[in-house]
Amino acid sequence: MLIRDAAEDDLPGILAIYNHVIAHTTAVYTETPAPLEDRRAWLNARRDARLPVLVADDGGVIGFASFGDFRPWPGYARSVEHSVHVREDARGRGVGSALMRRLIEEAQARDKHVMIGGIDAANTASIALHRKLGFFDAGVLREVAQKFGRSLDLLFMQKML
Repeated sequence: MLIRDAAEDDLPGILAIYNHVIAHTTAVYTETPAPLEDRRAWLNARRDARLPVLVADDGGVIGFASFGDFRPWPGYARSVEHSVHVREDARGRGVGSALMRRLIEEAQARDKHVMIGGIDAANTASIALHRKLGFFDAGVLREVAQKFGRSLDLLFMQKML
């Protein structure tokens, strides 16, 4: 498995993972599938801002990760919020860990101080991954989202870089 910068050709693989996550999990708080143009705009915006978009490549895209500004105000300039998603059939094989380790290195190289993850509080696999990588619980926002007809809690986890 190779962790590398995402390319335009990776967008269909990224989109397939993202839309599967939307349709089948509470990892993304929307029920509306994203069109390819949405992911293209996202990739271009990240590139324009010189922010990383990484893919795990095992003969095809099996995961992706990125980070962006935590908040738009100058006082938060050294804090980033990340996301990481792994194709369903590749979970449990270290893909998420590999993507996150490289993402942490990217943040450190950019002199970031804190990495934050907003994780559905019932997503035990993601919570375990983050704890393994040194993230700790920073707080829970109760019932702040709705999906699949139920209220969801959002757990914030953070890592000091």
